[in-house]
Amino acid sequence: MQNRALRAASLFALSLACLTITRAQSTSALRVNAPRISEHLTALSKFGANPQGGVSRVAYTQADLDGRAYAINLMKNAGLDVHIDLAGNMVGTRPGREASLQTLMIGSHIDSVPMGGNYDGDVGSLSAIEVAQTLKEHSVTLRHPLEVIIFQNEEGGTVGSKALGEGLTAAQLNLVSQSGKTVRDGIRALGGNPDRIAEARLKPGSLAAYFELHIEQGGQLERHKIQIGVVEGIVGILHSEVTIEGFGNHAGTTPMDQRRDAMLAAARFIEKVNQVVTATPGAQVGTVGWLKAEPGAYNVVPGKVTLGLELRDLDEKKFVALFRQLRTASEAIGKMNQTKFTFSEPVIVHPALTAAPLRKLIDDSAHALGFTTLLLPSGAGHDAQEIARIVPAGMIFVPSIGGISHSPKEFSRPEDIQNGANVLLQTVLKADASSSN
Repeated sequence: MQNRALRAASLFALSLACLTITRAQSTSALRVNAPRISEHLTALSKFGANPQGGVSRVAYTQADLDGRAYAINLMKNAGLDVHIDLAGNMVGTRPGREASLQTLMIGSHIDSVPMGGNYDGDVGSLSAIEVAQTLKEHSVTLRHPLEVIIFQNEEGGTVGSKALGEGLTAAQLNLVSQSGKTVRDGIRALGGNPDRIAEARLKPGSLAAYFELHIEQGGQLERHKIQIGVVEGIVGILHSEVTIEGFGNHAGTTPMDQRRDAMLAAARFIEKVNQVVTATPGAQVGTVGWLKAEPGAYNVVPGKVTLGLELRDLDEKKFVALFRQLRTASEAIGKMNQTKFTFSEPVIVHPALTAAPLRKLIDDSAHALGFTTLLLPSGAGHDAQEIARIVPAGMIFVPSIGGISHSPKEFSRPEDIQNGANVLLQTVLKADASSSN
C-alpha cells in the first residue's frame, strides 16, 4: 500500500514537472501580433494629429482625453479590468494563478509634446496592451497578477509616475501645464482625485517588477546596427540659471577694448561648457539651451545676459563635479572683460539605475529570440525612473531612425517595434517564471 502511494506520488510529481516543461516550451514560442500593433499605432496617431504628420496630444487636452478613451477600449478588448487610479493613470489588471505573488507591471505613456511624433510613449503603451492581448488569446495565465499602466502627463514632468513614486507636492499640483490647466485640475479631468493623491503612492518593494518598452530617442542602436537596447539607467539632470552682468553702453561709441560685454562673456562660457564636458571621458552631455540678452537692442552692448545650463549623466557625482569646474572657469572668463557670473542653486533630478537582475532577464530574452543587444544609458527622462526609485525596474529600447524624437519626423521601423514587443513579452514570461515575490 505504501509502495503504491509512493509510486502515485512519484508519477504525480513527474506529470507536474512535464506539465511545467511543456508550459515553458509553449510560452517561449509565444509571439505578439505585429500588424495589430501597427494598426493600433496608426489609429492612435489620429488623436491630436498635426499637419506635419505628428501629434500634439498634450496632456489634459481633448486630444489626450480622446486618445485615452481609445486606449481604454484596447485594454478592455485585451481582457483587462480597467480603472483610473487616484493620480489619473489608466490601469488594466489581469489576475494571476497565485494570489500571494506581487504584481508584474508594464506600460508607458501616450501624451506627447507639442508638435511631437507618433512613437514616443505610444510604442511602449500599445506593446504592453499587446502583451496582455497575446496572453489572453493563447489562454496563458501568469503566476503573478499582471498590470498594464498608461501614465498620465509624462511629458509635463513624469507626473503620473511621480505620483506613484515619491509623490506630488501641493506646489507641483498647482503648476500650470501645457494645456493651460493646473496639474490638479488636469488630474480631475482624467478621472483622478488630487485631494487623495498621497494615497496613490506605491510602497517600496510592493511590485515584483516594472518593465517599460520605449523608442531610444537617440541614435546609438541604429548607428551600431543593434536591435535591442538594455537600459542601464536613466540619467540624472542638473539645471542652473547663469546670470552674467557687465555694463550696457552705446554700441557705436564704446571702443572694443573698453566694453564690459555680457554677451561676449556668455559666448566664452558656452564654448567652455563644450570644452569641459568633452574633455572628460564618458557619455555625459552639457547644454546651454536658452539665452536672454538685456536690453536686447542692435545698438546697445548687452549689460546683462541670462542663460540656462543643463548637465546630464548616469553618475551624479560626475555632473556635479563638472558644474563645479564650470563655476571655477567662469571666474577667469569674468576677469577677461570685467563681468560677474552668478549661478542659481542647481536643481537636480537624481539618476535612476535599473535593476541588474531585470537587465539580465531582458538581455537573455533578447538573445533567446536571436537579437543583438547593447547596454546603454537613457539620456531622456522616463516614467521608469520614477518607478525605479521604489521597486525593481527594467527598460527596453528599440532603434529610433536618425536618433530623431519629439518631432513629427520621429520614426521606428515596424520590425524594430515587433522585436521590442516580443522581448517585452518574453521578459514578462521569464520574470513570471523566475520570481518568487
